[in-house]
Amino acid sequence: MYTIKFRFEEKGREPVTLSNIEPDQSILEVALLNDIELHHNCGGVCACSTCHVYINKGEDYLEELSDKEEDFIDRAVNPRINSRLGCQCVLLEGDGEVEVTLPDQTQFLGE
Repeated sequence: MYTIKFRFEEKGREPVTLSNIEPDQSILEVALLNDIELHHNCGGVCACSTCHVYINKGEDYLEELSDKEEDFIDRAVNPRINSRLGCQCVLLEGDGEVEVTLPDQTQFLGE
């Protein structure tokens, strides 16, 4: 089981910590199941970059970055070295702590 801490760049949003998260779920799925809004225009099939997140801690607990995901991260707004797509960050078997920062999605509302 995992503990996942979601941080938000959006001003005024407090971090949310979730416990007892089962493996084999993506960060996108965990967010949506827990009423944390994370855009996902393609439906979570690695065909866009709207579920772009920053992995601050726990990268080793997630499936590895694929070439396809890397191509879409290059198209994301403000990509960083720790950028991933939430739909591709699937929790591996085991347990641990993962910390994720969600970029301020309000900047994308007009797109």
